[in-house]
Amino acid sequence: MNKLSSAVKILVVDAQPLIAAELCELLDGRGYRCVSCETGHQAVERFNEDEAISLVLCDLHMPGLDGIQLVQELQRLSGKHRVFEAIMLTGRADKQDVIKALRAGFADYYQKPINPGELLEGIARQAVVLQERQKSLQLGHLDQKLQYLAESIDDLYQDLDKVRRGPRLSVSTDEAVIAVDRVEIPAIFNHLSPRQLEVARLVGKGQTNYQIACELGITENTVKLYVSQVLRLTRMHNRTQLALALLPGHGLRQGVTAH
Repeated sequence: MNKLSSAVKILVVDAQPLIAAELCELLDGRGYRCVSCETGHQAVERFNEDEAISLVLCDLHMPGLDGIQLVQELQRLSGKHRVFEAIMLTGRADKQDVIKALRAGFADYYQKPINPGELLEGIARQAVVLQERQKSLQLGHLDQKLQYLAESIDDLYQDLDKVRRGPRLSVSTDEAVIAVDRVEIPAIFNHLSPRQLEVARLVGKGQTNYQIACELGITENTVKLYVSQVLRLTRMHNRTQLALALLPGHGLRQGVTAH
């Protein structure tokens, strides 16, 4: 048994129980986990109950839901959160039926009576496809989680800034200077977030990324990211231009220009 076959669980759907049983016996012998049912409606129930099912082998002509209707229903149920592939098995399909099935979402098809070797090769190919699709899906979920984490961290920093900059009973001389400086800040800086503005001020004081990181309790890489954001949002070319724009009485304070 190889890793690919053991990772794939197959649902076999055929109106003839004997055919379904023979296929499951063939697949079990090659290491695939396999379940079977006789109608499209039963297949939908099995698919819903067992999220491990990722490959569906089904007859095209079945009572109730036919093969195409079944695959379309499974696609609807899967949405963007579950991957599966479908292979059509048929004993009396013309060319137009095959084209319609492939357009509906079938990955492949085999004419009955089935050639076991050809079917196993086709299933092995689909197992590789499923593995790659599953990896992509997991990477997409991870990317969403990282994005959510980054947004949460940024929100946390902004909340901390609000607490640190909130009204206090006693205001030190340094804090008073900062408050005055905030009032005089050029308009181009108004749309920066509190954390971005804080980093900009420290750059204006001539501090290095390392010094800013130590003062704010964040990493140097995070400081570099903030500096990059500030330069982009203010359309400044470099740290020197940014520092000049923040100097008291500097010409740039009356109208910061960037090209």
